[in-house]
Amino acid sequence: MHLHSTGMSWDKYPAKHAKLSDIDIEKVKRYIQKAKETGRKKIEDDEEPMQVLEKMNLITEGQPTWAAILLFSRQTNKFISQAAIHCGRFKEKNIVIDDRMIVGTVFEQIDEAMDFIRKNINVEFVMTGRPQRDQIWDYPLEALREALINAVCHRDYTIFSNIEVRIYDDKLIIRSPGFLPYGITLEELYRPHSSTLRNKGLAEVLYDTELIERWGSGIEKIQQHCVDAGLPEPIFKEYQGFQVVFRKDVYDEEYLRSLNLNERQIKAVMYVKESGQITNKDYQEVCATSKRTASRDLLDLVSSGILEQIGTTGTGTSYILKVPMGPQWGHNGAKGAKEARR
Repeated sequence: MHLHSTGMSWDKYPAKHAKLSDIDIEKVKRYIQKAKETGRKKIEDDEEPMQVLEKMNLITEGQPTWAAILLFSRQTNKFISQAAIHCGRFKEKNIVIDDRMIVGTVFEQIDEAMDFIRKNINVEFVMTGRPQRDQIWDYPLEALREALINAVCHRDYTIFSNIEVRIYDDKLIIRSPGFLPYGITLEELYRPHSSTLRNKGLAEVLYDTELIERWGSGIEKIQQHCVDAGLPEPIFKEYQGFQVVFRKDVYDEEYLRSLNLNERQIKAVMYVKESGQITNKDYQEVCATSKRTASRDLLDLVSSGILEQIGTTGTGTSYILKVPMGPQWGHNGAKGAKEARR
């Protein structure tokens, strides 16, 4: 809050013990080339890489700033060990089946974290009639990349903790150290808002290379990518830092319990997820309950907007999930819904 009130940004301060020789000139040259291609930064052809960084205040008092170290250094973690992304693939809650600590510049961290994610989530190849098959991932890669970019750009680097990527069977969580920057609330994220920057040096370079925008549109893009893929909108929350929770579908047991459903109803929803539909008779068998209780529970699930009733009365009546779920919905969900209605 103090830095915000003074208009200063932590990453514009000189990096302790860093020297100009710690900057990789080739990495700066690649940035300059990309910035010229995007047209977002006017850089003269005769300007030297170090001159460019000085003009951007990424070199100050003859020293690289923290932003320069995070973006262009030869060995980032030598100066700031917490600048890393810790990636894990979990089976159940505490069983780790893949684990990787990713270090390097923020550009390298983003790319390597995406490689880890692609390795540890599922992809389906769909024939479309075109020469190239469509790839349908558990989660839209564009949304995951946007969330990672936001994490490295907006995290609080003064906290001695890493960004975390946790991949479970039913969800993927990206957690960044620190809460939202001063001046913006969690509620405002869901509405059009101006971009509030914690790390101005980082943000300037990421903007120049078209990794971020300056209009506070990152959250909206993440949401839209998920909706387009037929997935629930991610959950954004401040808990042990700032978290983005991507879900394969909205109907996980944790969410259903938050709706105060009883155990029979949760079991029935899980059954519908597997089989596509449920009848009153199915409900009685699955939940070991009476026809009367099954009717009451099913009516409650319909009233809650979770199930949709197909048919009116009698043995032809069945129930399907009302909200589409899973990345396959956008490609064959309509067909699946019709088949469930038969």
